[in-house]
Amino acid sequence: MAGTDQESLDDLPPSAKLVFKVLEYNGTLTQKGIVEESMLSARTVRYALERLETIGVVDEDVYFADARQNIYELTPEADNALENSELPNAD
Repeated sequence: MAGTDQESLDDLPPSAKLVFKVLEYNGTLTQKGIVEESMLSARTVRYALERLETIGVVDEDVYFADARQNIYELTPEADNALENSELPNAD
């Protein structure tokens, strides 16, 4: 199985692509920040973040200002994923 079961950015649902673009444009955000910027429900954002983490384009870390929340940012692999996708680039 030479990469046939590997999910890419193009394979994700529109909500995950939107969350990706929100993080690309705004940088590091909490889940609450992503909900506000994307106008998606918290549940939809959680699911999108799970999918993005699964393909390795989003990292989750502790938000030290409020340890009850996590902070999300794009990984260096996100640039490669974007180059190989049909999504428009932020540049």
